[in-house]
Amino acid sequence: MNDTTPEAARIYRELLLSRSNAERLRMGCEMFETAKALALAGLREHGDDRLQERLFLRLYGPDFPPGERAQILEQIRTRPGPSWPAKYAPGKS
Repeated sequence: MNDTTPEAARIYRELLLSRSNAERLRMGCEMFETAKALALAGLREHGDDRLQERLFLRLYGPDFPPGERAQILEQIRTRPGPSWPAKYAPGKS
């Protein structure tokens, strides 16, 4: 669904393109961090069990063919040591 008029879309695009490359990159990174936090919040409603695997599947699962997706999930399961940045660690909100 797109309820934005062509004129509004044009103006918005011009505003975005008027920003520096660094600013657009920062904005994209911030949007990804927000999306990840929202995904984690939704996933945590169902507990922290296998949270990394579920987050991978939510964010990237459809981007990989089944065989490659299975290999990545196996790497997530078997990777030694802490792999969560502190602010995303299971049990954090």
